[in-house]
Amino acid sequence: MSQIGKQVVDFKVQSFANNAFETVSKADVLGKWSIFFFYPADFTFVCPTELEDLANLYEDFKATGTEVYSVSTDTHFVHKAWHDTSDTIKKINYPMLADPTGVLSRGFDVMIEEDGMAERGTFIVNPEGEIVSYEVVAGNVGRNAEELLRKLKALQFVAANPAEVCPAKWKEGNETLKPSIDLVGLI
Repeated sequence: MSQIGKQVVDFKVQSFANNAFETVSKADVLGKWSIFFFYPADFTFVCPTELEDLANLYEDFKATGTEVYSVSTDTHFVHKAWHDTSDTIKKINYPMLADPTGVLSRGFDVMIEEDGMAERGTFIVNPEGEIVSYEVVAGNVGRNAEELLRKLKALQFVAANPAEVCPAKWKEGNETLKPSIDLVGLI
């Protein structure tokens, strides 16, 4: 069943960011664009490569008015321990959400119940708290933060320009399309 248009579940979880623990709730994500980046577990193999890729582009995401939240079913204490021991994870400045009860993983429908871990799910959420993009990838394949940033910018563009659409491989500043009867069959 499609997640597009689904409201983010009501939640209140602990996070680790900037060497501090903080509570993050649904109220904190409303009013701005958000990315929920689920991954199976801390201290693993593909996960740190993805989280580093996001960390390297974090300022670009912030420049769009978007907050990035990585999410696993580990506790905030485990997130801190991983941050303290891994040079790769030390690069992360975005909040790492702790989901040990699975409220987020189940709410976004990415919980692997038999393992107690989340799938590799990526969700872009608009300021109204609605999911506008998502993908779930097999656990053995990492995701690309550049493509995620491109999709985010396209979604923000069409939200601000509802009469236009972004074609494949659209990048900020490229031509868009204006759907109309005159365009039918010309592409």
